[in-house]
Amino acid sequence: MPAVAHDDRMPVRVLVVDDHQLFRDTVRRLLTIAGFTVVGEAADGAAAIAAADTLHPDLVLLDVQLPDMDGFHVARELSRVPSPPAVVLVSTRDQSDYGGLVERSHTVGFVAKADLTGSRLHELLDRYHST
Repeated sequence: MPAVAHDDRMPVRVLVVDDHQLFRDTVRRLLTIAGFTVVGEAADGAAAIAAADTLHPDLVLLDVQLPDMDGFHVARELSRVPSPPAVVLVSTRDQSDYGGLVERSHTVGFVAKADLTGSRLHELLDRYHST
């Protein structure tokens, strides 16, 4: 289980993975205001895996639909590294659109892009670390 500090401790280091620059810019601002530290961005799955390997983020905010591979595949690859980051999937679609894939994925959880907040990410991380 990755060690993720948050709240009034050290900021959570985040890698944002999405193929839309506007979304990455918006999320960077949202997370920075919420006390997270965005350490990098990636526009596709291969770049996400490479960035996670060099940046060692605590959390990867990962779009499900990427141009080269889906977020489920990326999450599976990230779960295989020593001290894997926590992964939260995001999508414009509803979680129910993915059937049981989210529940079977190697992730902390899922947040619809419209519902993404710093508080929601902390909630998922807290629940993940209390199990």
